[in-house]
Amino acid sequence: MPSQRRLRAITYLVLAGLVLFLYFTSQARHPRDPHTRSLQEFYSKTVKAMDKSHGAGATGGQKIVANHDVDANGDIDEDDAIVAKQMADRLRQAEQKAKDGAQAKGPNKPESPQEVIGVGSSASGQKRPAQEAKTETEVEETDEDHEVDGVLDSVLKKSPVVIFSKSYCPYSKRAKGILLEKYVIEPAPYVVELDQHPLGAKIQARLGRMTGRTTVPNVMVFGNSIGGGDDVAALDRERALADKITSLGRSRVDVSLRFARAAQKAD
Repeated sequence: MPSQRRLRAITYLVLAGLVLFLYFTSQARHPRDPHTRSLQEFYSKTVKAMDKSHGAGATGGQKIVANHDVDANGDIDEDDAIVAKQMADRLRQAEQKAKDGAQAKGPNKPESPQEVIGVGSSASGQKRPAQEAKTETEVEETDEDHEVDGVLDSVLKKSPVVIFSKSYCPYSKRAKGILLEKYVIEPAPYVVELDQHPLGAKIQARLGRMTGRTTVPNVMVFGNSIGGGDDVAALDRERALADKITSLGRSRVDVSLRFARAAQKAD
């Protein structure tokens, strides 16, 4: 039978073994592996590191001191502060880059006051939409322009055939010679010498917009232009001038050759 001293020694050894077993099994259940940290712990440490970095900037370059083992080497030292600052700088740069990208793509960028249409301080730079913008012709219309329209309407009512001419123009003289001397037109054509009319230039410009012909002569039959001097001469040469005027004259204009009519009277 073992003695009391031996039993006590065995008991101590058993207890020591049990303590060691519990210690090692506890370490095995809770390994210290930095790669198994949760995302929440990483986020918490990163935010705290950023707070310390911003605090250093606000205090004029105060040294960063980390309170976490950021580099997971088992010690909280100056390396942890450096790593924390680098992480904070990278996060700050990424955040700024994201903001710049959002601003570049954003459709809601405010317009400058000069581009805003409305009233108030921005009204001086407002631009009218294209569909509402007035043309230069509309803007420059005056009482004189309305007077030109009235005069032109009055002239076109003088006779079915109206010759817009200029007294010194050789082409006008040629057209008038054919229409007034070679032919007998009833009612007689009405001649307007634009160089002698007080609104001659305005009338000529308005005729240009109406008929597409900006030069003189411009021979009109019931508001339709049959052309200028060369056109009248060509129609005469082709023996089509009388028919042209008669067709546009709505059966209210009689056209015949002057010499043919004189010969008929002689007979």
